[in-house]
Amino acid sequence: MKFFKLIFDFYINSSIHVALSCYALVRMTQHMFHIPYENSIAYFVFFGTVVGYNFVKYDALARKQKVQMRYELKAIALWSFCCLLLVGYYFFQLELITQIVAFVFLSFTLLYTLPFFPNRRNARNWAGVKIYIVALCWVGVTLILPILNAEVTFTTDFYLKCMQRFILIFVLILIFEILDLANDDPHLQTVPQQIGVKRTKNLGLALIILFFFLEFLKSNFEKNQIIVNVILIVLVGLFLIFANEKRSKYYTSFWVESIPILWWLMVVFL
Repeated sequence: MKFFKLIFDFYINSSIHVALSCYALVRMTQHMFHIPYENSIAYFVFFGTVVGYNFVKYDALARKQKVQMRYELKAIALWSFCCLLLVGYYFFQLELITQIVAFVFLSFTLLYTLPFFPNRRNARNWAGVKIYIVALCWVGVTLILPILNAEVTFTTDFYLKCMQRFILIFVLILIFEILDLANDDPHLQTVPQQIGVKRTKNLGLALIILFFFLEFLKSNFEKNQIIVNVILIVLVGLFLIFANEKRSKYYTSFWVESIPILWWLMVVFL
């Protein structure tokens, strides 16, 4: 049993699970815009997410020369290096415009992690900014990049999907912020710190209802998608309602991050 827990923890801590969530959202984008399943962008996003998230999570720890890395961290470092090589391989299979925009989102990741300005913290620690940067990056990587790479024209449906994707990621991050409330630095000014847990939940519920009704504004309205979205918002709503500071770390790092994967699977099989 202990062995399986070690494997599962490595799966979570090495960002494989969150990378699968990003991968699922890329496939969702390809499905929504009737783009043939093109693997280079999907794999680029998967391996890029692993590298980006592990860089964000472990960069500060790795730069502390006096800290001896545990076996798990060494394995994560090796896994991340292999993923970096694969990111490079799939990067050169993308369209030029996709490569350029990918660099823009890479800059956001670096800004989020590294303090570029003298006497200033990195963007991760800027008051009230974190949630918007993360949501914007997810929209860019899982929606904008696949659209650009497939050379699909930007239409009203595209902008509606950008709004929906931003709302979904924003609400999922709210769940993370509620669970992290006890440990977050008060200077971060997360949404629960600013308006309280109850109002944060109400805000999240209002946003996922908006997410649902935006679907009706699409030009290529699909009835099956409405059924899937109903299941999705009920699921997200329940996770939001029952979120609290006493929940296990797996509540967000596994279950909440599984929502995009489940969304994609529902679209594929329903």
